[in-house]
Amino acid sequence: MEDVLDVYARPYSKDYPVVCMDESSMQLIGEVSDPIPASPGHPELVDDEYVRKGVASIFIEVEPLGGRRHVTITERRTRIEWANFIKEMLDNRYPEAKKVLLVMDNLNTHDIASLYTAFLPAEAKRLAGRLEIHFTPKHGSWLNIAEIELSVLKRQCLAGRIDCIEKMRSKVAAWNTDRNNRESSVDWQFKTDDARIKLKRLYPKL
Repeated sequence: MEDVLDVYARPYSKDYPVVCMDESSMQLIGEVSDPIPASPGHPELVDDEYVRKGVASIFIEVEPLGGRRHVTITERRTRIEWANFIKEMLDNRYPEAKKVLLVMDNLNTHDIASLYTAFLPAEAKRLAGRLEIHFTPKHGSWLNIAEIELSVLKRQCLAGRIDCIEKMRSKVAAWNTDRNNRESSVDWQFKTDDARIKLKRLYPKL
């Protein structure tokens, strides 16, 4: 926990940007009957019945101090998808950075081994060399700023029924562009000193 909080306390650096990453999945839902549009005095009417259309996976990265985020929607959620997401992040969105300080939870696919699963050893080693990974503690995913951003995405953009991955990608792309244009940065207030006071029960008693 203190390691992650120390990373968040670092000043902004374009050479060593702090980037938080998280992933989730969402059920694609189709309508059995078309909703009845809202009219004066009556809200939109949506049938309780629905049909499952599969599952889409959401990969999100957030640069808290830079006010940037990027979301990728995929059909699967394996080591390969994670590795491709990281490669695109490093090569397309942070090509000039010397190292990306990557904060994420310790899901079993979130490791350097995934890069070696997806790419040839030389390429995997090149990508790994540009990462400085900081894992959130077990039961401490709330420390991951990307998890907070993911909840904002779901609330603002993905609250209704979406029946296909193409429609989800279109909606998310529009949300992503608008959010970045606003340069919505994150002012993280919880510091190490706060943790030692408010979460003192978690520290060993000497």
